[in-house]
Amino acid sequence: MGFVEATGAALRLLLSADPELWGIVGVSLSVTLRAMLIAMPLGVGVGYLLATVRFPGRRLLIVVTQGLLASPTVVVGLLLYLLLSRQGLFGQLHLLFTQTAMVIGQVLIALPVLIAFALSAIQGADPRARETAVALGASAPRIAWTLLVEVRFALMAAVCNAFGRVVSEIGCSLMVGGNIAGVTRNIPTAIALETSKGEFAQGIALGIVLLLVALAVNSAFAYFQGESRR
Repeated sequence: MGFVEATGAALRLLLSADPELWGIVGVSLSVTLRAMLIAMPLGVGVGYLLATVRFPGRRLLIVVTQGLLASPTVVVGLLLYLLLSRQGLFGQLHLLFTQTAMVIGQVLIALPVLIAFALSAIQGADPRARETAVALGASAPRIAWTLLVEVRFALMAAVCNAFGRVVSEIGCSLMVGGNIAGVTRNIPTAIALETSKGEFAQGIALGIVLLLVALAVNSAFAYFQGESRR
């Protein structure tokens, strides 16, 4: 099947509301959104603490976090697989080859991105915002909220980057999810499977969906940024 024919077949799959294809999309979005809901408060919170609190080992944690930005997702998957396998430390939980394991993996992948971006944003914030809040006698939570609002665009960019990294990763999802049809098969693993079988129509259709999702997330970020400035 040539490129034109495969693309035509992919568009027909999308327009026909193929249940298998949209089931894969549903799994992918469900896992990624759950992972992001867990990772966002953790990542921003840790980034804030690293930016504002001095403690022994802080510099080492920052270096490790920044180093993990380039960590291969398949390595994260391997470590998580060893922990969740039957002989692993958490094998008794029976989480391997489940969506829960995929969520855990994507949280671990998203956290370094969120922490590093939040840290950089808060360190680069106008110091007068914090000084004003302190001078007005604001509580610690209020001071934190003031700083986070000040750097909200950078935090939104962090969320977009983290979302893009986890929604398209394949190594970790494949290792801890197992690519089980109807259960843990998500967009990236399905694209890899269909391409390896020479079935390009579904792979192209899923690729189009993935691109549209990424475009929608970034368009929403640009919209809110523009609305806020107006």
